[in-house]
Amino acid sequence: MKRFIIAALVIGIMVSCNQKEDTESNTNSKENSEIMEKQEKQKIEALLSEYQKSLNTSDATLAQSLYTKDGIFMPTEAPSGIGSEGILKSYEYVFSQIQLSIEFFIEEIQVEGNMAFAVTSSKGTTLIHATGDTIPEANRELFVFEEVNNEWKIARYMFNKTEPRK
Repeated sequence: MKRFIIAALVIGIMVSCNQKEDTESNTNSKENSEIMEKQEKQKIEALLSEYQKSLNTSDATLAQSLYTKDGIFMPTEAPSGIGSEGILKSYEYVFSQIQLSIEFFIEEIQVEGNMAFAVTSSKGTTLIHATGDTIPEANRELFVFEEVNNEWKIARYMFNKTEPRK
């Protein structure tokens, strides 16, 4: 009987230790997942910062480099730029017409595997080359990202004005 009680105690202790390890393992796994997601969001924030730079410096080549090869740029009141060459031509056209001075505000970033999206808004000014006028600029944007070779790229980008044109 004494052996039975000792064996039962040992088994009980082992089960208890295994449950504690499982709980710690689940906690560590969740913490690791949260850390990884935070790191991916930071990479996307850096990409958005680089994109903002491309807009403010009218750098069509930099803007193009931030897209996937089959990316799509969907500007307001203009045809979509599809694929690398289409994107480059779209940005070259946009920058021939205007000079932006804007800042992005990130409202949401969601990451799911190798895809992600961001909802942003932007404010600033636009210099219209044809007239020399500087007007307020305010947009809301939707970005879809794809991770390509461990690097986030813009897969789809669309924006529209938040205030009517005057």
